[in-house]
Amino acid sequence: MDAFLVRGGGPLIGAVRVSGAKNSALKLLAAALLAPGRSVIRNVPDIADIAVMGKVLEHLGVGVDARDGVLTLDVGDEVGDETPAHLVSRLRASIVVLGPLLARRGHVRVATPGGCNLGNRAIDLHLSGLARMGAEISFGADYVEARTGGLAGADIELPYASVGATENLLMAAVTAAGTTRIGNAAREPEIVDLVAFLRRMGADVCGEGSDEIVVTGVGALRPADHTVVGDRIEAGTYAVAAALTGGTIAVDGVDPGHLRMVLSKLRAVGARVDERADGVTVSAQAGLRATDIVTLPYPGFPTDLGAQFLVLLSQAYGTSMLTENVFDARFSVLAELTRMGADISLESHHAVVRGPRTLSGAEVRATDLRAGAALVLAGLVADGEAVVHDAHHIDRGYTDFAARLRALGGDVRRVDVPVGAAVR
Repeated sequence: MDAFLVRGGGPLIGAVRVSGAKNSALKLLAAALLAPGRSVIRNVPDIADIAVMGKVLEHLGVGVDARDGVLTLDVGDEVGDETPAHLVSRLRASIVVLGPLLARRGHVRVATPGGCNLGNRAIDLHLSGLARMGAEISFGADYVEARTGGLAGADIELPYASVGATENLLMAAVTAAGTTRIGNAAREPEIVDLVAFLRRMGADVCGEGSDEIVVTGVGALRPADHTVVGDRIEAGTYAVAAALTGGTIAVDGVDPGHLRMVLSKLRAVGARVDERADGVTVSAQAGLRATDIVTLPYPGFPTDLGAQFLVLLSQAYGTSMLTENVFDARFSVLAELTRMGADISLESHHAVVRGPRTLSGAEVRATDLRAGAALVLAGLVADGEAVVHDAHHIDRGYTDFAARLRALGGDVRRVDVPVGAAVR
């Protein structure tokens, strides 16, 4: 198995260009299923999740050609209607093929999705919304199945602004008869990016970026060419790395408008943030200040940057609190950070962080994608050597993470460790 070997050192200095957004690209691949023909998706990140999604599409009969961040998808007049369990179990985002396949085929069977273990992330909202549009839902031991004689527009009010449910319902609605209103819709930039692609395919959608999306069904869609929006979570991770190490990093390829709350919190801890049209530059010196953070759906502070900010707050003077409101198992990283010397206590869904504390190198385990990235960042400011096991989690969302950190001056490399080797 692979691990990250990290040695603490000096500040990270330089420039990095972020990849296309993982959480957009995965959904764009699913959306391509809606139209026969050749779609081209550019600025696609070279990460493990994209590779798995590509294999899901190939299983469905789609020709997938990946070259230098450009995916060409040849979608036939006929596509499959069942996803393989051995792939879907590795990727929760694969559930978004449910909407487009139901729209194309009138039938779909999707294996139970996997991905990071972040607690209860039921797909009830996806299914109840599709049922309102005319789908008949049934369940097996490890799959969900949907059938319809034809989807019809419906008025759907989501009890929670679920990103995945918004995406699935949106893709199901674009060719449904009549008009669909999705109330309390997710507002993330990745939703806006998906709508931009669907609109290029000929869809009639308005309201993206607000809490109400209205879709008027069209008879058929056409393939399209689209460039993925920059990854705001990857950008935020490098921004935290700059502030954490007392360095200066120019993060390119992202819209600062997608990071408003994140940049606000970086300024609150004492970092300097300079914005420009296509990126931000973040720098900091000693004397970080404690601050409080509350994760919320966009435009609130993103849960996917909570773990990275916990590391940053562990080096700030005073007591901070990070309140997690999105995923109920997001704090699995706390035990690993505590092993490295962080002073963090958990009170219900509040993490109380007391700093600054000197971190020490240790053998730790990435419990999920963002926790893994956070532990690598912790290693950059720790005394001694940190080994972050289960590197495959990090590979799911970051392109060449070790190499990019090395280019900024970090002492980070991939190493092989024996399968079954003890972490402690």
